[in-house]
Amino acid sequence: MIFVLLITAPPAHASAWHAYYFAESALAQGHHIKPFFYGDGVGIANRLLCPAQDEISLAQLWCNLADIHGFELPVCVAAALRRGICDADNAHRHHLTGDNLDSHFVLAGLGVLTEGLMTADRVLSFVGDSST
Repeated sequence: MIFVLLITAPPAHASAWHAYYFAESALAQGHHIKPFFYGDGVGIANRLLCPAQDEISLAQLWCNLADIHGFELPVCVAAALRRGICDADNAHRHHLTGDNLDSHFVLAGLGVLTEGLMTADRVLSFVGDSST
């Protein structure tokens, strides 16, 4: 089964972690996943986030999982730029002083999400709420 995971919860929100744990479990059961980070979920791809020493990096967990299972980590380019997250190309294009997109993640348009939706058996949305 192919699952599209639409992750819109910010990195510290429980839903963002639930998305990762669902992905890990689905892959362990032989399913395929296509994550897409959108809205506040793009914050997971910010390489400048620095969890405390006794905390686990959600971004690193996603990177490890993607490396092991060979899938991409697409991040909505428009949502990322609105939230100050960019790769080197966009930093240069927009005359910014640096980039902060983790190298395992890739900026992508909504077309990537649309393609995933067309091939998916199920779509799950992991949404944050306004109280965090």
